[in-house]
Amino acid sequence: MNVVSRISPNASSSGAAAPAAAPAAVEQGVWTWPGEFPLHHGGSLPQVNIGWRLAGALDAPVVAALGGISAHRRVFDAQSAGEGWWSEAVGPGRALDSTRLRVLGIDYLGASGESTGPADGGAFPSLSSFDQAEALHGLMRHLGLQRLHAIVGASYGGMVALAFAERYPDSVGQILVLSAADRTHPMATAWRSVQRRIVQFALSTGRPAEGLQLARALAMATYRSPQEFAARFAFAPALSDGRFLFPVEQYLMARGRDYAARYMPESFLCLSESIDLHTVDASRITVPVTLVAVREDQLVPLPDMQALAGQLPRARLHEISSIFGHDAFLKEAAQLKPLFECLYGESV
Repeated sequence: MNVVSRISPNASSSGAAAPAAAPAAVEQGVWTWPGEFPLHHGGSLPQVNIGWRLAGALDAPVVAALGGISAHRRVFDAQSAGEGWWSEAVGPGRALDSTRLRVLGIDYLGASGESTGPADGGAFPSLSSFDQAEALHGLMRHLGLQRLHAIVGASYGGMVALAFAERYPDSVGQILVLSAADRTHPMATAWRSVQRRIVQFALSTGRPAEGLQLARALAMATYRSPQEFAARFAFAPALSDGRFLFPVEQYLMARGRDYAARYMPESFLCLSESIDLHTVDASRITVPVTLVAVREDQLVPLPDMQALAGQLPRARLHEISSIFGHDAFLKEAAQLKPLFECLYGESV
């Protein structure tokens, strides 16, 4: 399977030409890996499809942008600002400027996109961040890309960037890693383990969507900071149907419902486990690495990022502060913009 669609430069939904700062185009498709796909933890997949999207300035250096486990190939959409998962930071004139770079996004293996993943109610093998890196490298060859200018990875995407840099140092110029270390912290694994048990129990009782809603609600409490919740939700609960409902509870359940409506429980189990299986040998990563750590991040503590920086042969660490904690990469575009200047060959 090799499906590719191309959208003409600057085409609007009405068919009229839309003004743009620089020539831009979008290519996207689904590519089939030739033969069996070997897995890092053993075994293989008989057939693998990889959904991809390449958007931005024509003939510009290509940067892969990878996010958390719910991210997908549509990193940004210049025609529809709300469509991309990273639209606040990526796009024309933004922190990762698509008028100066061409942005490659993928659907992760095991996720709920167009790449190969679990079927509804079906089992799926354990995946590694190295498997995602392998898929990205194969896709590069298919697209005729000898070398990526950079990989910008946040959260799980940062783990994939580190795995790629360890395995394929000659295939990427540099990596920029936000809120991801060389291995997961046991406390973060503790939270995710409980989330997975909730989903597994819900699947066994025939209530998968409810289980995923609860797991996502718990996850949201770890993504953000106590400071944000204190500022937003320090109000009295409301009495509803004979019980008290807390403001923070309403928020978490709403986020859980939204997530369960668009993501498969089986994909959540697969990629949540992949996060906790992640480990790379930092001493083997020889490409330049820019690390961005968030002081309020509960999932990737600052000391873990500092330790990673100390092990990497060519690294620089930037620390930022954000009440959004682990989600800062989604919310702090203004803080990220000067840090992203390294992608344009300029010093920070």
